[in-house]
Amino acid sequence: MSEEAPPSGHPDSVSIVVPVFGSGDDLDDLAIRVAAALDGRDWELIFVNDGSPPPTWNRIQALAAGRPRVRGINLRRNFGQQNALLAGIRASRGDVVVTMDDDLQHPPEEIGRLLERVSAAEVVYGTPASRVRGWSRNFAAALTKAGLASVLGAVHARDIAAFRAFRGSLRPVFARYNSPYVSIDVLLSWATSRIAAVPVRYEPRRSGGSGYRLWPLLTLTLNMVTGFSVWPLRLASIIGLAVAAFGGLVLAFVIGRYLTADATVPGFAFLASLTAIFAGAQLFGIGIIGEYLARMHFRTMDKPAYVVESTANLRMPDGAA
Repeated sequence: MSEEAPPSGHPDSVSIVVPVFGSGDDLDDLAIRVAAALDGRDWELIFVNDGSPPPTWNRIQALAAGRPRVRGINLRRNFGQQNALLAGIRASRGDVVVTMDDDLQHPPEEIGRLLERVSAAEVVYGTPASRVRGWSRNFAAALTKAGLASVLGAVHARDIAAFRAFRGSLRPVFARYNSPYVSIDVLLSWATSRIAAVPVRYEPRRSGGSGYRLWPLLTLTLNMVTGFSVWPLRLASIIGLAVAAFGGLVLAFVIGRYLTADATVPGFAFLASLTAIFAGAQLFGIGIIGEYLARMHFRTMDKPAYVVESTANLRMPDGAA
């Protein structure tokens, strides 16, 4: 691996940000392949340890020892992939920032394809040409795409991937962001509309399993749509209006039956069902409002997006948590 100095800021400088959660068995191979893929360029590789077991951070420190291009950020606990990416992006210095997973599903050899497109578009996603998943993961991924579509629009949401590259000029939007709920893709959409996608080769996971199973993906979707969109509030309003209209139709039916048949609508089950429908709609609306109030509550407490315990080969920028 090359031992040259870290990026100096010329147009070819690239920062690779990799959130790490788990044993980090593939980090050595990842560092070697990144160095080979970016040979001839000015680059840095930033590993962000997101609450992994202690041996993982030791491995990152060993990789960084004597290698100024390899850097590390050690978070005090697990804050989540998006928050770990935020920490790495804030610490990066390259003219282009590339984010990728730590399990080598995103081949470093494909980084060049993203860099070719990022000169024309400010954000480029590396979408898989094909991918086979279980039904539950596909279902959760579809919900996540739908949540992104409510925030970003359907055109860009279908191309979203964790393998992405964007111009370093967009970095200020991350520096100014102050909330414990983070979505890298939403922040990028705030900064630019010049978004493109390129199909790339994905490799099978070498070991372990994905941390984004059904429930984590559903939680991510909920945090995203309630943290960056007013769509749930509008949905609650629509449901309220629909239930009110349904109640009006039921009232018209009861009055009409009384006037035409000279009889009332019998049955406790009928009244109990109506009560359950109206109560359910009210609780749904209250729950959505509660989600927004909770986010406002955490913002007033100034809860950090992450907390750094230690670093290797870098100093965090002023104002970073």
